[in-house]
Amino acid sequence: MDIENIKIKVREAFVKVLEHDNFTLTDQTTAHDVDGWESITHMMIISEIEKSFDIKFKLMSLMNMNNIGDLIQTIESEIK
Repeated sequence: MDIENIKIKVREAFVKVLEHDNFTLTDQTTAHDVDGWESITHMMIISEIEKSFDIKFKLMSLMNMNNIGDLIQTIESEIK
């Protein structure tokens, strides 16, 4: 799966959990940039992404993610 398709699926997970699409996801996007992306919804987003890609993030991977770019990179490495 290419990066663009990964980004589309990630955005779909965000929209599903947050119930709005009033945001832009870039590699530098963090929780501070998206309305409703808080600690509880963060875990819901991660869970939705894991289901969507049929993957399970390792705890250390989750702890090392600082932005959407890190998330995309981790997904890419998990699905190869």
